[in-house]
Amino acid sequence: AAGTDAFVWVTFPTMPTRRVYCSATHHDGQLFVLGGCGGSGRALGAAEVLDLSAQRWTTLPPLPTPRAGAAALALGKQILVVGGVDATQSPLASVEVYHVDEGKWDKAAALAQPSMGISAVQRDGAIYALGGMGADTSPQALVRVYEPAKDHWQPLPSMPTPCYGASAFLQGNKIFILESYLCVGGRQGKLPVTAFEAFDLETRNWTRYPSVPSRRAFAACAMADGIVFSLGGLQQPGPHNFYSRPHFVNTVEIFDPAQGAWSKPNRAIRMREKRADFVAGCLGGRVVAVGGLGNQSCPLDSVEGFNILQKKWEPLPPMPTGRCSCSSCPGPSLLFVIGGVSHGPSSAVEALCLREVP
Repeated sequence: AAGTDAFVWVTFPTMPTRRVYCSATHHDGQLFVLGGCGGSGRALGAAEVLDLSAQRWTTLPPLPTPRAGAAALALGKQILVVGGVDATQSPLASVEVYHVDEGKWDKAAALAQPSMGISAVQRDGAIYALGGMGADTSPQALVRVYEPAKDHWQPLPSMPTPCYGASAFLQGNKIFILESYLCVGGRQGKLPVTAFEAFDLETRNWTRYPSVPSRRAFAACAMADGIVFSLGGLQQPGPHNFYSRPHFVNTVEIFDPAQGAWSKPNRAIRMREKRADFVAGCLGGRVVAVGGLGNQSCPLDSVEGFNILQKKWEPLPPMPTGRCSCSSCPGPSLLFVIGGVSHGPSSAVEALCLREVP
């Protein structure tokens, strides 16, 4: 693991458009930021790209359908935007693709059902989209795969537990047959979900793992070296504790596939700060927790990293602009933190990086 002094924040030029709940993806030295919500709370069609080496934003043709909270993925020279909500807060079935070389948008095959809060990853040129929430506000168990050459969404076996807004990771270990698509926590209706399930992309079967031990809303998840981390969040009072209020927690729960179980609660590995609605990721041999909301009157700027080898949290340099509800995007040796809420929707784009060694 890198020393804590190896971490540094890089501040990029601010986005032309302030926004929250935007979709971002990194491709070939460019950061694409698409849609989101502005100060009015309505979905935006704004599409912008940051050239990282030139440190310059370019405004792209707007999204054909303004949307927020969509899934965005880069496939070769194409950027796909899937689902989300429109300007009337209605879930979308439409899928749109931006052709990088041609500088234009096209419509792709739509989802079978409108969905917001989809979890999506790509593998071998195909996109897998799981879960979501429909117009009736019910969580969905839908699983579908999209192959650009066929321009078609093929249904796959449904999730055992419907959910939306789940954290998703593609586990790329060396044992190819064990590659799985993981869904951790998420929300079902208006309640947090503790289901932890895996989809085997080879056998196309689902496996249920032990549930996340504690039920928390707005928690964050990360995966490092095949180990799953469920961090922080907002804990609701128990059903019989009518006078208690939700409270921020610094809970850390760890699932080790080798042991097949979640770690027992351990004060020694709790985060230094109680936080929810924050960014989590992996960088320099650490699981990092960035910003969010805590017991302070404004969004947090604090950052901490969990040293996996030493099993302890250490302070990292604070983010230049304290924010919550941020979008995030991993890049080579860095983690982008994009937009979100500071004093209203933010235009900040900052990245936690590993300092280059001379």
